[in-house]
Amino acid sequence: MDIKTWMEWYKEIIYTLGFKKDDDELSAKYLNDFLKCHFDNNHTANKSISFNDLPFAENIIVFGAGPSLKQHIKMIKSSILSKKSSKFIIISADGATTALIEENIIPDIIVTDLDGKIDDLINANNYGAFMVIHAHGNNLNVLKSNLKNFKKILGTTQNIPLEYVHNFGGFTDGDRSVFLAVQLGAKKIIMGGMDFGEVVTQYSRPDMINQTGPADNVKKIKLKYASKLVEWIKENEDVMIYNLSEIKDPDFILNNLL
Repeated sequence: MDIKTWMEWYKEIIYTLGFKKDDDELSAKYLNDFLKCHFDNNHTANKSISFNDLPFAENIIVFGAGPSLKQHIKMIKSSILSKKSSKFIIISADGATTALIEENIIPDIIVTDLDGKIDDLINANNYGAFMVIHAHGNNLNVLKSNLKNFKKILGTTQNIPLEYVHNFGGFTDGDRSVFLAVQLGAKKIIMGGMDFGEVVTQYSRPDMINQTGPADNVKKIKLKYASKLVEWIKENEDVMIYNLSEIKDPDFILNNLL
C-alpha cells in the first residue's frame, strides 16, 4: 500500500475513533530520535536496524492474539513447523508472543506497540527476535520507559514516515504484521489467531482477569478496520492469504502448502 492510499485510511480511522494526529506525530518523533541516536552502521551497538536487516521470505506465518491463537499455534507446530523443509518465517503480533513462548517458539519478528507482556517481548528479543516497534498517540510513555530494554529495533508509525520510522500500512498490530509480511516479499501468508471478532484474550490485554472477555467499543472498531485492511491486501497485493479462522479444513491446507 502506497503512503497516499494509506493516509486516506488513516484519516478515516482516527476520525472515527477520535484520535489526534498530533499525538501520533509526537510519539513518532520520539521514536525516530531514539533510533537515530542509537543507529550504528557497523551494528556494534545492535540497537537500531534498517529495513533490509529483517528476514525476507516468500512464506510467512502471522500470529494474532485472538481466541483461536493457541489452537492455531499447535496446528502449525505439528504440521509446517515440524517439517525440516519448512521455509516459513514467523511474525508475532505483540501479545501473541507470549502464547508462542508457552509453546517454546521464538518468532522471527515481533510487531508491537508494547502493550503485551513486556518481559516476554524482551525475552523473545534476547533470543533473536527482531522488534518492529510502533509509535502512536497512546504509547509515548511506554516508549520512554521501555525502548532502552530492546535491541534490533525497526520503528513504525501510522502517520507520515520519518527518517528512522517507517509506514508500511496497517493500524493494529495484527494487520500491520500482514502489511509488513507483504513488504518482506511474502507470496503466501498464513494467519493464525486472527479472528477479528468481539472477544479479546489475555494475550491481547494482559491486565484482564479472565482468559477471554468482550471487546470494548474501541477494540471492536479497531478489529473491524483490521479485517477490512487485510481484505484490501487480498484484493490489491500479489499474495495468497490463508486465515485459519476462516478455513473449514485448516489441517488439510497446512499439510499441503509446502
